[in-house]
Amino acid sequence: METTELQQKLFTHLKQTLPPHLSLVDELCDLLELGSDSVYRRIRGEKPVTLAELKKLCEHYHVSIDQLLHLQNESAFFDAPGINNVPENFSDYLKEILVKFRHFNTYKNTRIQYFCKDIPIWYVYLFPELAAFKTFFWSKTFYHIPELNNKKFSLKEYPYYECFLIGQQILEEQNRIPSVELWNLESINSTLNQITYYREIGNFTSNDDFFAVIDSFQQTLDHLQMQAEHGVKFMPGSTDLSYKASVHFYLNDLIMGNDTMLLSLDDKKLSMITYGVFNYLLSSDPRFLVKITAMFDTLFSRSTLVSKTDEKARSRFFNILREKVKALKTK
Repeated sequence: METTELQQKLFTHLKQTLPPHLSLVDELCDLLELGSDSVYRRIRGEKPVTLAELKKLCEHYHVSIDQLLHLQNESAFFDAPGINNVPENFSDYLKEILVKFRHFNTYKNTRIQYFCKDIPIWYVYLFPELAAFKTFFWSKTFYHIPELNNKKFSLKEYPYYECFLIGQQILEEQNRIPSVELWNLESINSTLNQITYYREIGNFTSNDDFFAVIDSFQQTLDHLQMQAEHGVKFMPGSTDLSYKASVHFYLNDLIMGNDTMLLSLDDKKLSMITYGVFNYLLSSDPRFLVKITAMFDTLFSRSTLVSKTDEKARSRFFNILREKVKALKTK
């Protein structure tokens, strides 16, 4: 492939990564500190891109040279947000998620497919008590916030209003995106184990706090069941007039895996795989996307759709989950 053709393919790829309302030329003028004429000459292949400019483009737009040159090796390109600059606290982490969802909603046609090994983080912020507990647990256990050392969970002392507000905003954005979700009976186990562990080591300040978290957990499951029943996503307390995007809720009791997301943004796709609890990898590598798409197709074909249909299977599933949560009260 000639250098000019490669360069033109590079800029075609960059244009496809931008939301429709953004101008590639304007973006490149700012990034490369060039005038519009110079940018146009590079886009048309009349002026070669320098190595320094190529480095800027690859870093800014997360482009892999392997992808550009179509190297057929076993490498796939991933973006690892936060690998260089870890958020200082959990609210900063949530703000980054909010920014991403707002970006996703700049596209006209969006869709999420999600394999839920755990409860997706946005659903944790449906109700304040469970949200406060999970935020405290994550902040203490994974972010190692010094002031939480030797502290017990208390709703009064650690309500985490700011994180709940951000979480609600993430929910509002996520509710605008049609989704297909795959759940199983293990999807709530992580949260169950965290609550159980805190209860066993005496890390709840009072029984009232413990029972408030349990009741909030039950409310979360009730809300998820209502979404599955209606086949749409909405905020707690919403009416029919404020229902948002559709949700296709699938059940599979046999297959386990990592939390995995496949995003469709207009005519392009983006995959996300979690690692290390809160960290995640993003990829638009075409060969990797083929694998992820095939995985989802296989999983959904072997799962049971229970949104707006199969009331018996849907009720059975959520009743089992509620019994698991209810059992915490007697442990």
